[in-house]
Order: sequence, then structure tokens, then C-alpha cells
Amino acid sequence: MTPRVALAPAASEPVAAAVRSAGGQIVDLDDAPDVLVWGDPGDVAGLVAAVRAAPTARWVQLPFAGVEGFVDVLDSSRTWTCAKGAYSEPTAEHALTLALAGLRQLPARARATSWGAQGVSTLYGAPVVVLGGGGITASLLELLAPFRCAVTVVRRSPEQMRGASRTVRPERLDEVLADALVVVLALALTPETTHVISRRQLAAMSTSAWLVNVARGRHVDTDALVSALQEGAIGGAALDVTDPEPLPDGHPLWSLPNCLITPHTANPWQTAQPLLARRVYDNVLRFGAGRPLLGTVDLDAGY
Repeated sequence: MTPRVALAPAASEPVAAAVRSAGGQIVDLDDAPDVLVWGDPGDVAGLVAAVRAAPTARWVQLPFAGVEGFVDVLDSSRTWTCAKGAYSEPTAEHALTLALAGLRQLPARARATSWGAQGVSTLYGAPVVVLGGGGITASLLELLAPFRCAVTVVRRSPEQMRGASRTVRPERLDEVLADALVVVLALALTPETTHVISRRQLAAMSTSAWLVNVARGRHVDTDALVSALQEGAIGGAALDVTDPEPLPDGHPLWSLPNCLITPHTANPWQTAQPLLARRVYDNVLRFGAGRPLLGTVDLDAGY
């Protein structure tokens, strides 16, 4: 079978090349495609129009791992896949970078104008809590292995993850936060995980703990986080995502010495584009061979 693939709203050359290399044929939306590869993560209305224009498309590939913006579009009449797992390695790398920067007090030292006092923490042997049990967590566990961390994974599934010391369900989150030196957010955004870190969770954390967020800004109650940082209730926060995003100039988080912010660069487009092309290549091959696709969206779970 030669998959007929429509690329919208525009044809990215790396993605187009991936489709051709996998044996697919690129066609227009109105030319009865089997597959729709959607490339704009912010244009929901455009996706709706494209799906209506291509009723023959049995599979739709979305560009990012998070699909919270598209949940009202997803339906059971076709297969939906996203890029979950495709961007795991660079995102996990960024999470580790943020954690080390926080523990080594780099946010404060980067702003310093005098020598100052010594005072850092080490990641070696440290207790770490990771929220989420997907590809980012799997990659992060590999990166943490040389540090001999005791890692607790908080996820809906009780299945153990390789490299984790234990896996617990979300009901035990507040309990496991108490001992963590680093808490990493690497989970999908759903109504259930919005503000999964709020005042109660921040109060449960150690005064030396660092919160690292490489998932979505709305996982964290920003007002509660500002208060916790100002009061020294936690050691600090290293954020690649914020709520709101972009974080406005003059927001209190910018001026806090125990807060480090990167502008959603854990997986910038220059690293994401080839990884997305690889995912499209793999899935077009699988679709043509009648094999299960990678990154299938669970419509009930919302990711």
C-alpha cells in the first residue's frame, strides 16, 4: 500500500522528505488523502477545516507531544497520533540542566555582583520525584542513572519504570514530595493535572527542594509558586514553561534570585523539526505496512 499523505497547512521540506523516504505519496487535501500530517500546533480552526476537507484521512498526525489545544477536535472516526516520545531526549536533557543549575545556585550567582557565601547541593544520591511516566521520564531516568538518584515516578499506571526506585499513583503525591530534593514535571496537561502543584504541594516540599517544569505552565499555580519562592518555602524553581506564557516583562518571577526561567527552549524548533520528521517517517512506514502507529492519542485520557 502506498499511503497518500496531505501536508497542511504548509509542506515542511524535512517532513515531506520523510514521507517520500517512507514510501508515501504527497497529495493535496482535496485529492482523497489517507493521511493528514498537521504542522501548526496553534491553529485549531485550521485543523478543523483541514479534517473537513479531507474526510478520507483515516489517520491524523499532530506536531507536538501535548494535544490539550486539540482535545475538542479529536474524535473516534479516525486514528490520531501526536509526537509524544519523539522529543524526549532534548527535553530530558534540559530538565537535567535546570536541576543542576538550581542545585548549584547558578540563578543567584549569575545575577551576583559580589563574591557571596558558599552553599550548594549535589544531585548525587539525591531523592528525586518525577511526575509523568512517558518518554521524557524514561529519557530522564537514563540521564539520572550516573547520579545514583533514588527516583520516585508519580504516574497513573502502577507499572515500574526502568531506572526508577519506585512508582506511585498520584494519590500519594503529597506524601512523596516531602523527601525530594528535586521535583520534575514531565506529564501531559489535562483537567486533572492543571495546578497539580499548588499551595498544598509546595508546602509539602522541603525548603531546599527545587521544582523543575519542562511540561506545561498550567501544571503550576503561579501565584502560589511566587509566594513559596518569596517566603523561602522551597529552594527554588527552574521553569522552561510558565503560566502565563510568554511570561510578561516585570512579572515577579523574573526578579526572584531563586528562580531560573528559559523561554520554552527544552525542544526548540531546530531540534524538534528533524525529530518530527523521523516520527512521520516511522509512522508512514507503519501505516503502509498495517502496523500500529507510534504516539497514538488516548482519547479518554486526553493525551
